[in-house]
Amino acid sequence: MKIPLFCLVLVLSLRVPSFAQPEFRGVWVATVFNLDWPSKPGLSAAEQKAQLLAMLDRAQQLKLNAILLQVRSESDACYASRREPWSEFLSGKQGIDPGYDPLALAIAEAHRRGLELHAWFNPFRAGTRAGAAYAANHVTRTHPEWIRRYGGQLWVDPGEPEARRYILEIILDVVKRYDIDGVHIDDYFYPYPVKGADFPDESSWQRYGVHSGMARDDWRRDNINRFVEAMYREVKAEKPAVRVGISPFGIWRPRVPVTIEAQLDAYAQLYADARHWLAEGWCDYLAPQLYWGIDPAKQSFPVLLHWWREQSRAGRPIWPGIATERIGKPYPVQEIARQIELTRRDLPADAAPGNIQWSMKALMRDQGGIDAVIDGQVYNDRAELPRR
Repeated sequence: MKIPLFCLVLVLSLRVPSFAQPEFRGVWVATVFNLDWPSKPGLSAAEQKAQLLAMLDRAQQLKLNAILLQVRSESDACYASRREPWSEFLSGKQGIDPGYDPLALAIAEAHRRGLELHAWFNPFRAGTRAGAAYAANHVTRTHPEWIRRYGGQLWVDPGEPEARRYILEIILDVVKRYDIDGVHIDDYFYPYPVKGADFPDESSWQRYGVHSGMARDDWRRDNINRFVEAMYREVKAEKPAVRVGISPFGIWRPRVPVTIEAQLDAYAQLYADARHWLAEGWCDYLAPQLYWGIDPAKQSFPVLLHWWREQSRAGRPIWPGIATERIGKPYPVQEIARQIELTRRDLPADAAPGNIQWSMKALMRDQGGIDAVIDGQVYNDRAELPRR
């Protein structure tokens, strides 16, 4: 049977092009505040398991190949930790055993479906509510000398060398005991700024910073640089095949590139020099959160994507975060398809394309009809996994 020309053009335009490496197709699953999973605290183990398996089934159906599961959101654990309490977002009360190991289940079931499972950590956030009751083995009680109250939340001070070491040991414990495919950290380094308040790290500054020869801002950045470099080096030494990914704020600095505007300066306010980490090769992929549209010049998705790729002197892939949850506010569902297409263009030689959806809830509720767009338009074949 002869195929009409217009049909052939349509089919060819929707086919995923061939690349030097397979495409990374990830999705974040947030546990903090029950944003994605479980749907609410206090569900039975059976209900939690059923919800998690439904998400893995949906990811497989949509031809994704990686789950980024938040396992430590406020110095707690969605796994059987030897040092930190069970998350309150599971049971409703911090420190209560949910009756099973969510991470072990997620790994086994993800692998059974051909999905990678990356363990997502928030390194320095100690508590989402400063006045909450925390378990006896929570860091706010075992090491109160490291804890700083800022903006209604509690933070582990990155200026404390022993605190940085503690967090690295938490991450390495998971790497050693679980068959995870990746370690992932997001954009919470020093906290997002609170108007009129500076992060209260005077004690660590006096002990470690004053005599460092650095200005205070540079010292704070150096604390985060030391943590990121050590995390990458030690994870790779323990299990070289485990991917290390970082998801910073999508704009490095305002006016970089010159057309880009932003109220937040991640370099100067979060003390996160993601450009430096990328240049040094202290990650296996960088996932800047490019949660803006294609057309507005002030935060242009393609302009920022191109800039981040230019910074990757060590050749690390850029797999941007895409704000699927914003479909309908402010853009239509086809915006996501266009953004995914942009991540496939102008790739360096031997580079793996990829992107990560924020977040799983949007896919579970088929926001704006996104599932059909993903399954039938942008991901029309099953993806193998990029080389490690």
